[in-house]
Amino acid sequence: VDPGDNGGSGSTALVIGAGIAGIQAALDLADMGIQVHLVERLPSIGGRMAQLDKTFPTNDCSTCILSPKMNDCSRHPNITLHTYAEVVALEGEPGSFSVQVLKHPRYVDEVKCTGCGECVAKCPAKVPDAFDVDLRERRAIYLYFPQAIPQVMTIDPDHCIYLLREKCGACVKVCEADAIDFEQKEQTVTLDVGAVVVATGYDFFDPRGLTQFGYEGCPNIITALEYERLISASGPTGGHLLRPSDEQPAKRVGFIQCVGSRDVRHQIFCSSVCCMHSSKQAVLAAEHDSDVESYVFYTDFRASGKGFREYVSRAEREYGVTYVRSRVAKITVDETHKPVIHYENTDTSRPAQMTVDLAVLATSLMPRPGTAELAQRLGFEVDSYGFIKTDPLAPVDTTRPGIFTAGCCKGPFDIPDSVVQASAAAARAARVLA
Repeated sequence: VDPGDNGGSGSTALVIGAGIAGIQAALDLADMGIQVHLVERLPSIGGRMAQLDKTFPTNDCSTCILSPKMNDCSRHPNITLHTYAEVVALEGEPGSFSVQVLKHPRYVDEVKCTGCGECVAKCPAKVPDAFDVDLRERRAIYLYFPQAIPQVMTIDPDHCIYLLREKCGACVKVCEADAIDFEQKEQTVTLDVGAVVVATGYDFFDPRGLTQFGYEGCPNIITALEYERLISASGPTGGHLLRPSDEQPAKRVGFIQCVGSRDVRHQIFCSSVCCMHSSKQAVLAAEHDSDVESYVFYTDFRASGKGFREYVSRAEREYGVTYVRSRVAKITVDETHKPVIHYENTDTSRPAQMTVDLAVLATSLMPRPGTAELAQRLGFEVDSYGFIKTDPLAPVDTTRPGIFTAGCCKGPFDIPDSVVQASAAAARAARVLA
């Protein structure tokens, strides 16, 4: 990238984060004729949506929706991708910001790499795969996920044998494109932009501190994101819903809502999407195996979006999903490693328990750990929960003029809401540039 040739700050925008919200904002701005720099901290664009199997309430393939937008981003003449990079500083005022972007070394030449995968096949180092939530291993040189954009390999410096001990070099020997470059260093690029859209997404609450749910004590107690990768055809089990303890099919599944949210000891807010997300996962279980029994243990049910209530009714009627209004007290494990859910049925005010093959924890949506630090670098505020603070009457405007936000970095939202906000943020940014 030539930082001096970006069309001038007055006609250029920066989008930070390339999940579905960041991608939509970038495409909207680019289609207006505005030059866009899209910065993503991971080796590929796509964000959390790339890890999902299906989307509610239509059960459309998540990747089938996302991949065309990713391709549009990579091919759009007005969009420049900066993957495996992060924004480290910003100065100036609306219409004339100077931004510093730190690009981390892939140790692979992005121009030369063809994504053939020969280097991956020969790499001897194995590490947990973060994209698959550590449910399987990848190599030290890897493609972030099969549909990654750019289709370029990345070397993990924390596990590469050559970078750690200057031994091995198997990837160099098999790379016919001569794309491996262990001499790469961090680079800082300065960009002149007129407006900024922040769409850095979210993380999940870590349930390991909630000992009553037994997450660490039993492999058959998993999080909703882990379930998402298990049910996905591209996941570690090829889309088969298998118990992690013995790889046997799960025939009874319990979905526990509000894990870490609506809790004065952790997050008091409702995470908004969990009820529908668990309903979708229960429906997917039945689609994969009609013999599966699914139970959703909920406090109060939230289904406020278009078609959401109809989706829940269809889950009950056509897929046999059972909704149990309850408070789950704890999850224990029997002698066969099956989770036992202990709960109070709030309709009858009586204690009860249920043994399941798989317990799925719907964990709270959280701001990414780096959100507060990014806010400090860019000069805007976060709210009491750590999400980006906005004005109720200007819901995509941050507290710093010229910087806008969209998606789950400003609070828990589903995909349609995030996309709408992204388009709104793009429109607000375009107004500044105009």
